[in-house]
Amino acid sequence: MTCWRRASWQFRIVKRSAAGYTKRVIFAKVLLWIDSVPRPGPEAMAVDEWLLETARTPVLRVYGWLGAWATLGYFGNLATAQAAIPGVQWVRRWTGGGVVDHRTDWTYTVVAPVGEALAAWRGAESYRRIHLALAAALRAETITARMSAGDEQTGAARCFENPVGHDLVGSDGRKLAGAGQRRTRQGLLHQGSVAAACAGAGSNQRATTLASWLAGSWEPHNFQVPAQLVSRLVEQRYANRDWTRRR
Repeated sequence: MTCWRRASWQFRIVKRSAAGYTKRVIFAKVLLWIDSVPRPGPEAMAVDEWLLETARTPVLRVYGWLGAWATLGYFGNLATAQAAIPGVQWVRRWTGGGVVDHRTDWTYTVVAPVGEALAAWRGAESYRRIHLALAAALRAETITARMSAGDEQTGAARCFENPVGHDLVGSDGRKLAGAGQRRTRQGLLHQGSVAAACAGAGSNQRATTLASWLAGSWEPHNFQVPAQLVSRLVEQRYANRDWTRRR
């Protein structure tokens, strides 16, 4: 059954899935970009910023990394990050959150342009709603995932050792998924990561399942990355020593 509801500030779709779960999607439509080009950390971050600046339709990007990279949040301390994960290259995200080792994780980005309901919601609610969709995608792979109430917080620098409210945790209490967000006049950037323990098999299938839980409809899309613009973002921000070491 599908029910379409119109409100003054959002377009919401509610579905009943074959598995019996209620599907309350966030977007009317999303463009799914399974980015087949592995990129070094600074370029990966620059592409996300470019998407936020230019996307006019919600985007789900799934991508891989070229080399041994880890990221730290916008407010993170580099020395603390380096002590937590040695032997990797570092790039500072434009979003918040903890320290993430990207050598074996499953990485995705959601971009909600201004005008989308998600971009206007408070951080906790937008975070929760995206993770509800991700939990459903993981359930489709028989991975048990529940929403953390934040009671398991440890304060650890490593993201996957510190479950905060609305993160996803497994049946054993270990963190499965976390994310960081940033809002600008262009919209919302959500950068998410799924733990190595459930990051590998069925990556493309997971992407399509997540897209279907995020939106009433989705379509594949291959973005043409403007090399000159992204290179400028890399040089000015993400590969800039001052940016990486700012805290």
